[in-house]
Amino acid sequence: MKTLSLLFTAILAGLNCAEAQHRLDVEVLPCFGPAPLAFDTLGLETGTRRSVSVTRCDLLLSAAALQREDGGWIGVEKWSAYLGLRDGRNHFALVNAPDGKFTRLRFHIGVPPQINHGDPSRYPPRHPLNPLVNGMHWGWQGGYVFAALEGRWRGPDGTMGGYSYHLANDEHLMTVELPVNLDLSRDQTLHLKLDLKPVFEGMEIGETNASTHSRPEDALAGELCAKLVAAFRVESVAPTPSRAEVAAKVNARIAPGATPYRFTYPAGFPRPDLPADNPLTNEGVAFGRHLFQDTRLSGNGTQSCASCHVADQGLGDSRRFSVGAFGDTGTRQAMPLFNLAWKSSFFWDGRAPTVRAQVLQPIENPVEMHAALPEVVSRLSADPKCRAMAAAAFGSEEIDSDLVARALEQFLLTRVSGNSKFDRAMRGEDSLSEEEARGERLFNTEYDPARGLRGADCFHCHGGPMFQSLAFANNGLDAEPEDAGRSAVTGHAGDRGKFAVPTMRNIALTAPYMHDGRFATLEEVVDHYSGGVKRSDTLDANLAKHPAGGLNLSPQDKRALVAFLRALTDEDFPTGN
Repeated sequence: MKTLSLLFTAILAGLNCAEAQHRLDVEVLPCFGPAPLAFDTLGLETGTRRSVSVTRCDLLLSAAALQREDGGWIGVEKWSAYLGLRDGRNHFALVNAPDGKFTRLRFHIGVPPQINHGDPSRYPPRHPLNPLVNGMHWGWQGGYVFAALEGRWRGPDGTMGGYSYHLANDEHLMTVELPVNLDLSRDQTLHLKLDLKPVFEGMEIGETNASTHSRPEDALAGELCAKLVAAFRVESVAPTPSRAEVAAKVNARIAPGATPYRFTYPAGFPRPDLPADNPLTNEGVAFGRHLFQDTRLSGNGTQSCASCHVADQGLGDSRRFSVGAFGDTGTRQAMPLFNLAWKSSFFWDGRAPTVRAQVLQPIENPVEMHAALPEVVSRLSADPKCRAMAAAAFGSEEIDSDLVARALEQFLLTRVSGNSKFDRAMRGEDSLSEEEARGERLFNTEYDPARGLRGADCFHCHGGPMFQSLAFANNGLDAEPEDAGRSAVTGHAGDRGKFAVPTMRNIALTAPYMHDGRFATLEEVVDHYSGGVKRSDTLDANLAKHPAGGLNLSPQDKRALVAFLRALTDEDFPTGN
C-alpha cells in the first residue's frame, strides 16, 4: 500500500524549518504471547479452557506524534494509516520527521469525529481512509470501524462458534503511547509487537459475548479497547538501510490524438483507482466495446465475451455453468461485469490482480473460448477496421495481446451501475415501500439477541455503497468444500472454500447464485443464510457467531429481504452498449 508523504508540523513549540528531515518506518508484528501469531489456527489458548483463532485483525490509525527529549510533541493531525495484519499490511511510515532525538511515540486507533462523520468518498485511491483500501467503513450507516478482530472459538466440550469484535464510535477512539529511543539523525525502522494473547486472556467466549459493534453501554467494547491499547510494545529499533528512490515508471500506450474518456460515477461511491498505465480514452473504450462483441476471440470463431456476459442479465450468465466455444461446461458461474473499477482482484478465487490480467485468461482457457492468443492477434491484425481502431486508441496499427487486454480493460471499467430504486431513495427522488424498507433495516442490522438486535446481518460482507467487500469468504455452502477456492491461489489452508464476495447490486438480474450457481432464486439464497449455513473450520466469523440452527428468519422477514434486494436493480444500467 502506498504511503502518502505527509509533512510534520509543530503541535507544540519550536521547530526549525531548515533542519534535516528523515523517515520513520514502523512495522507491526502480530504475536500471541512469545510466538508469532498464526492466523486461522484454532489452537490459541485463552486460559479459560477456550481456544480461539484469529482470522482478521484490521486497524485504522490516525494522529501520529513523536515527543522530543524536552517534552514537546510534534505530529500530523491529518496523518492516517490502515493495517490489515492477516494479509501482511503491517507497515506505516512517518516521513519528513525533523532531525533529533525522541522519547515517545503516540497514535490513535480510530479516527477523530470530524473524519468519522465525514464523507468517505472524498479520499483518493490508495488513501488509507478510502473504503476500498481499508474495508472498514459502515457505508450507508456512517462511520468507520476503528479495529476489527474476528475468528473462531472452541469450548472444552468441542462446541465451536465465531466471534466478531468491531470497535468503533467516537467514545472508543483509542490512544496508544509507547516509550521509544529514537535518534532521527538518519532514517530509522521501528518494530512494534501487537500481542493479542492479553486481549483474549480470561475470556470465555460464547453466544452472549461473541460480538460487539460498540453501541452505547456496551461494556465489552470498552474492555476490548483498553486491552488492545495495552497490547502494543516496542520490540526493536534500527537504522533503515539507505536505498535510492526509484521513480514510478508509467508504461502507457496512448495515441497522441486520443480523447480522454469522461469517467463518471454516482455520488457516495469511493474514488476508484483507475490504472495510471492505461488511461481511459473514448477511442480505447470504443475499441474494447468492439472486441467484447467479437467472436474472433474464440478458437472456432463462434463465441465472444458477450456470449457469457449478457446485456440484460447484468453482464452475467443465466446458466449455472457457462458453456465454452467447443461445448465444454465450466465449474463456476460467470461473474457479472460491472463496477469493476472498484475491485482489486478478479475471478471467484481472485487470481487476477487487474482487469487487464483477467480478460486474456478466458480467451486461452480450453474450457471457455479455447483460443491461442497469436491466432487471435493474427485475425484482428488482418482486419482494416481493427487496425484503424487500434491506431486511434493506441497510436499504432500493430496489434498484440497486450493491446487487446488494454482495450477490453478500458471498456469494462466504464460499466458503472449505481441508479437503483434504493439509490434514488437515498437521494430523496424515490421512496422504498414499507416491505423494502423493512428489508433494508434487516439487511443492515446485526444479529445480536443478547443486545436486543435480531437483524439479518448481511451488511458485514455486503455493506457500503458497493454492497460488497473486497475480501474472500467461506459462506457455509459445504461442511467439506469440494472447490478449494481462494486457497488454490494463496496456498493457505485458512482460505479453503473462500470465494470473492459479490455485489448485491443488480442481484435480481444475475441468477443463479453462488460460485457454483447452486441457488436458482433469491428466496433460496435467503433460506441458506437463515438456516442452511454449514459449519467448517474456515467459515466466515460473522456467520460462525450465529446460533448453530441459524437465524431462523420469519417468512415476513425473508420476503422483506428479497424485496429490498430487488430494489437494488438499476434499470438504466448501460450494459454492453
